[in-house]
Amino acid sequence: MSKTQEDAKKSRMNVEEKRLINCRAVDVNQLMPLKYKWAWEHYLNGCANHWMPTEVPMAKDIELWKSNQLTEDEQLVIMRNLGFFSTAESLVGNNITLAIFRHVTNPEARQYLLRQAFEEAIHTHTFHYIVESLALDEREVFNMYNEINSIHDKDAFEMNLTEEVLQGGFTTETQEGAQKFLENLIGFYIIMEGIFFYSGFVMILSFHRQNKMTGIGEQFQYILRDETIHLNFGIDLINGIKEENPHLWTPAFQQHVIRLIKQAVELEILYAKDCLPRGILGLTAPMFREYVQHIADRRLERIGLKPQYHSRNPFPWMSETIDLGKEKNFFETRVTEYQSSSNLVW
Repeated sequence: MSKTQEDAKKSRMNVEEKRLINCRAVDVNQLMPLKYKWAWEHYLNGCANHWMPTEVPMAKDIELWKSNQLTEDEQLVIMRNLGFFSTAESLVGNNITLAIFRHVTNPEARQYLLRQAFEEAIHTHTFHYIVESLALDEREVFNMYNEINSIHDKDAFEMNLTEEVLQGGFTTETQEGAQKFLENLIGFYIIMEGIFFYSGFVMILSFHRQNKMTGIGEQFQYILRDETIHLNFGIDLINGIKEENPHLWTPAFQQHVIRLIKQAVELEILYAKDCLPRGILGLTAPMFREYVQHIADRRLERIGLKPQYHSRNPFPWMSETIDLGKEKNFFETRVTEYQSSSNLVW
């Protein structure tokens, strides 16, 4: 056998030996050859969609916020969402760097995780930029998780899923440990980024649809599109681990996942009620029960579980906003295109 043939054989073996978790045969830094092309594609999509909050003008938002044109209820919706997202994004970032990255042994998946961690930092930067632009009380916004029960309960729900994974002796080499890690992935990708964020997206983007607080609206559009990639990566990671470790996906564990998602749905409905004690912009709290149940069913289906609610989607316009084919044209100050300048076609 020639050296070229030997190298090709070793390369095939390296690809075959790669695993998403519990891989001992391949150096974790060995990126090539790629086995999980979906992870690399998510990484490239994230890079192409790069943005910074300071690229978005806030003058109109500042003018509107200082005027008397926004009602108290409208201001409440904006403040509650800033309060939730400002801590939630940092929780996601901490979970990636302190919990997930350590136990994912595949280099292309790790490459995406590094990209996602940076995006979470950008999202946290975004809320600081908004708070600073509108001259809000930063302590009120960033401490809201201690003051508003529905925000606190969502954050506590997620931190509980991270607690055991962060312990020093935690390992995914046992069935119990691997299931706990899978629970963490489902808790953050499916629940936090796939359910907990979406009511807020609807509320803030409803302002944008009525040409109110358009700077914040644009930034939330970019965050939503980032989160769409995060969600898709997380689903691929979860399904990949399930495929490589079918013994983890027991009927009892599946029922546990369904119970977690149902609990999350109720927490999100309580949050919507806190944000919308009275209707604004054509939105009412009962609409969000339908919406949260609808998206929960979609998340369940993506990881191979049956829908639980069969609710309709009261906000079909959200699908257009999520469309990743759109790019951002900063010269027109509206969202028509959304990719970095190196990828734009003028």
